[in-house]
Amino acid sequence: MDEGIKKRLGWIKLYRELGDAGFVCRKCGISRPTLRKWLKRYEELGEKGLEEQSRRPNRSPAKKVETEQEQWILVLRRERKLGVRRIQHELVRLHDCHLSLATIQKVLNRNQVQRLHRPRRKRQYKRYEKDLPGERVQLDTVKIAPGIYQYTAVDDYSRFLVAEIYQRANAKNTLEFLEFLLDAYSVPIQRIQTDRGGEFMAEEVQNWLKSHTIKYRPNKPGSPHLNGKVERVQRTMLDEFYSAADLNSPDLASALGEWILHYNYQRIHGSLGTTPIERFCKKSAAAPTWEEISEQYDPEKERLHVRDYALDQRLAQAQSGPQ
Repeated sequence: MDEGIKKRLGWIKLYRELGDAGFVCRKCGISRPTLRKWLKRYEELGEKGLEEQSRRPNRSPAKKVETEQEQWILVLRRERKLGVRRIQHELVRLHDCHLSLATIQKVLNRNQVQRLHRPRRKRQYKRYEKDLPGERVQLDTVKIAPGIYQYTAVDDYSRFLVAEIYQRANAKNTLEFLEFLLDAYSVPIQRIQTDRGGEFMAEEVQNWLKSHTIKYRPNKPGSPHLNGKVERVQRTMLDEFYSAADLNSPDLASALGEWILHYNYQRIHGSLGTTPIERFCKKSAAAPTWEEISEQYDPEKERLHVRDYALDQRLAQAQSGPQ
C-alpha cells in the first residue's frame, strides 16, 4: 500500500475509534478541513479515494503563452540566436506582445532549447563614460552590404542612438550625416570621436567641425575599444535588425528609423537599466548651451589631424612647442 494512503487511512481509523476530530488533528498535525476531505473521499470511494489526485485544472483560460506566441519565441531564438531579454524586446517591437523574462525562459525550457554559448571575454577594459549628454559622441561607419553603408552615432553618456544609411562612406556623406546628427540632438555636441577612417579625417569634415565649435578627437589605430559603445550598438543592430531585414527593400531606411525609435524610447539598455532617452533627459538640463561652448572653445588649440598616426603625433608635439 502506498505510504500516503496508509497515512490517511490511519487518520480515519483513529477518528472512528475516538470520535474526537480536534484530538486527531492535533496528534496527526493536520487541519479539520483536511480530515473532513479525506473522510468524505473514503466514505464515497473506499481506499481508492485516499489516492493523491492531480491538482492541474481541466481548463486554463488564463494561460499566459498562446501557441502563436510560443512560436514567435522559438523562431527568434532559432533564427536570430537572441537571448531572453532581447527576445522580450523583439516581441514588443514586432508583435506588441508583452511577456515576462520568466515566462519566455519557461517556454525555452519546455521546448528543451539549449542555452546560448557566449564566449568569455579574454580581457577586461576599463569602463569610462562622460557625465553629460552631448559631451562626447562616438561616430563610426559599418558596411551592411554592397552599396549599403550605415553611419552610426552614440552619445557616450546616455547611449542615445542616431543612424542613417548611405550608398558610400565618404566625406560628402559624413557632412550630411553630421547635419542630421545636430538636428537630432536637443543639447549641443561638444566632441566627436571616431576611428581614423578617411571619411572622417577629410579636411572639409574637420573644418566643418571647427566651424561648429565641436572638438574632434580621432582614436589611436588598433584601438576599437576606445569607440566601444558605437561598436557594440552596431553589433546589436546587425543581430537584432539587419538579421531580419530585407536589404533590397526600398523601405529599409524607414524600417531602420522605426527600430532606432524603439531602441531609444522603449528598449531597456542592458548596462543602464533604463532607456537611452530617459537617461538623456535626466541630465539634459545640466548640459551647457551653444553660447557657453563657443566662449570656451579655442580654435587655436584645435588642429587638423592626419591619418598617419606617427606623423600626427609629431605634428602635435611641434605645435605644442618645447616643454
